[in-house]
Amino acid sequence: MKSKQNGASIALVTGGGTGIGAACCRELATAGFTIAIHYNRSHESAKKLHAELKNSFLLQADISTQQGMDSIYRELRERGGVEVLVNNAGMTVDAPLLTAKLEDFDRITATNMRSTWYLTKRVARLMVRNRRGRIINISSVVGSVGNPTQTIYGMTKAAIDNFTKTAAIELAPYNILVNSVALGFIATQMTEMLSEKARDAILSRIPLGRIGTPEEVAQFVRFLVVKGSYCTGAVFHINGGMHGG
Repeated sequence: MKSKQNGASIALVTGGGTGIGAACCRELATAGFTIAIHYNRSHESAKKLHAELKNSFLLQADISTQQGMDSIYRELRERGGVEVLVNNAGMTVDAPLLTAKLEDFDRITATNMRSTWYLTKRVARLMVRNRRGRIINISSVVGSVGNPTQTIYGMTKAAIDNFTKTAAIELAPYNILVNSVALGFIATQMTEMLSEKARDAILSRIPLGRIGTPEEVAQFVRFLVVKGSYCTGAVFHINGGMHGG
């Protein structure tokens, strides 16, 4: 394959320095990929992960901007291409509809939605050349069921799921598979900050009675990349049973 660095195919994980992204980096590294660890502000954690993963390199960029995404594309093109893209980076600013700010809408949609569309568009060109690729979009149960104070975030995740379905149709002739992984509540820095009352309220909505782990998400991402050769255009829900899709 052309998309190889030091003999291994490259997998790019956006927001790869922390949380779910870092777990995906580790899991795909065990599958033999060279990992492109993207980060924006989490330099220290990304640097530690880079030191941990022998076959990896760092990509710093603000993916809410065209310049940032173009810089990622140029770096991957110079390295010969890429086989896997995990669109993991995202953000939210929770606020009720009546008080949410337009500037927050612009920031959230740029980071979550526009970056997924534009970065996929650019990176897919490299995959087309090699007639092979796997694109995993990290989505959310909120895109399917809604959640108070998350009108903007929910819109972006619903859009990502729809984008997944259409992109899968367009890219299938090139052996590029596109899927969404829609997450429920996963143990991250955000959930660690919850009060005991809020945590109990969340657990009451999950039939399995616990919050998921980043590693469980990463293992499923690895399955789609390594084994899911007949999976494309799908939205897979990982949420402990709180929503079946």
